[in-house]
Amino acid sequence: MSSSLFNVEGKIALVTGSTHGLGMAMARGLGLAGATIVVNGNSSQEKIDIAVSEYKKEGIKAVGYKFNVSDEHEVITAVKKIESEVGNIDILINNAGIIKRTPLLEMEVADFKEVIDIDLVSPFIVSKHVVKGMVERKQGKVINICSMMSELGRNSVGAYAAAKGGLKMLTQNMATEWAKYNIQVNGIGPGYFATSQTEPIRVEGHPFNDFIINRTPAAKWGDPNDLAGAAIFLSSKASDFVNGHVVYVDGGILATIGKPSNED
Repeated sequence: MSSSLFNVEGKIALVTGSTHGLGMAMARGLGLAGATIVVNGNSSQEKIDIAVSEYKKEGIKAVGYKFNVSDEHEVITAVKKIESEVGNIDILINNAGIIKRTPLLEMEVADFKEVIDIDLVSPFIVSKHVVKGMVERKQGKVINICSMMSELGRNSVGAYAAAKGGLKMLTQNMATEWAKYNIQVNGIGPGYFATSQTEPIRVEGHPFNDFIINRTPAAKWGDPNDLAGAAIFLSSKASDFVNGHVVYVDGGILATIGKPSNED
């Protein structure tokens, strides 16, 4: 009984921005649990094909589709194609996003709008057209990838924080409107993870590395695989009465004000 609660065998999961990084880690977790992964990216078909081959090496059923999540026409076309060629989308993870680290006084309006468009408007666009099918079938799971910046500010990421804060509220409003169709909409808020992007700063003595180690009660960077459990939970029957929440996978950062650097 307990294992069936977390069963995603045979489900089809569209994970945007799943050619690398945390998106790939969550998709891999679902794939190893038996779901078919629909890989999405927008940089190049070659990158998508490489990612699909990586999934398949691990025995994961995976197919790839290149489309721009911020272009509604491309999204509509892609969703119809996926449903025709792969099947109904049972799980949607809105993971694709960007960040521009620029102080607000120096940031161009166009750059601010681009971050909002990709990190906040795109989840609305993709969800709108995927959820129509979920409404007809009276079931579905949507997971929006939020951030600790959905709760906190930090220097130079004002646009990103505005988008992720908005995504938290969008998640709650999606849950409010779609719960009556047996659709659960929740978020995952990753903390700081050990990825290829953070590798240059994850060295002892680097100010940001020391800050994260000191700020995190777990006293370490997260392993991307740590996100798999939350993704599986929010994609399975185990979360059928969980709606409108953000699960923060952050090693406890948001639970504490932190500690002095000289404290053990």
